[in-house]
Amino acid sequence: MARCLVIGGNGFVGSWLVDQLVRDGHEVAVFDRFSAGIVYRSSSVRRVVGDFMNLANVRTALAGQEYVFHFLSTTTPASAEDDPTLDVRTNIASSIELFQLAVDAGVSGLYFASTGGAIYGDQPPGSITEEALPLPMSPYAIGKLAIEGYLRYFERKHGLSSVTFRISNPYGPRQRANKKQGVIPIFLHAALEHEPLTQYGDGSMVRDFIYVEDAARMMAAVVGRNAQHRVYNIGSGLGHSVAEVIDVVRTVSGTAVEVVQLPTPSTYVDRIVLDTTRYTAEFGPSEFLSLDEGTRRTWAAMLESPS
Repeated sequence: MARCLVIGGNGFVGSWLVDQLVRDGHEVAVFDRFSAGIVYRSSSVRRVVGDFMNLANVRTALAGQEYVFHFLSTTTPASAEDDPTLDVRTNIASSIELFQLAVDAGVSGLYFASTGGAIYGDQPPGSITEEALPLPMSPYAIGKLAIEGYLRYFERKHGLSSVTFRISNPYGPRQRANKKQGVIPIFLHAALEHEPLTQYGDGSMVRDFIYVEDAARMMAAVVGRNAQHRVYNIGSGLGHSVAEVIDVVRTVSGTAVEVVQLPTPSTYVDRIVLDTTRYTAEFGPSEFLSLDEGTRRTWAAMLESPS
């Protein structure tokens, strides 16, 4: 099995990936600030406490690693929207520095968590394949596409092999509603606090929601394999409207939540459903929790730990 470093491995998606990598038998190290305590559940993990923007910290974490997962972002869609230059100055710049340090450390391969929910922008009706021309409209998605471009550069220039995961809309336990990212935990938390739900538009906006453990299982399966492509969609392949999500939240929480409708922000995409045929052809079919069951598990976890 491989030696794996997960940068941002104590975050939402990263922590689930860490647990899956451990289950798959890999030797796993996690680089994070650990400001929220330990989120992942596996005990056989080496912790490396550090700041992503500190080159010395990152260089230390990379030493002796075969595969590196870049699952840390210094911004969220909301913070990048508030200050687009912040994403450039921190997220993009620090990612480039990471790639150079990975080359210097002799890393065998790098895996990057991009976004499949926003990077494609407005596309024709139907499921979106990796061959679609990305048309990002938000600073967060533009930044992700820029980082993907630098990965292509580092592979061509320095031979750093990489795979990008374009993840649709992951949701599930450990996702913090206060980060203003992820409509399902945000809605569930509002229901828990008996607060109104904020719906942008008429509720017809469609997203491809994937339970986070299913997404982690898909990505972990790629480790150490000779991937034929450099980009893979990670999603359920099913579309659900915001109105459907609200109905599920009502059912799961047992609350008659009030809905406040606001205009749709100009940078929002109306419909995103990912085609995962490329992934399935190489790595086999995946099983997915239904939106109902995934939301129930998320609600149960929130009741256990409301914060």
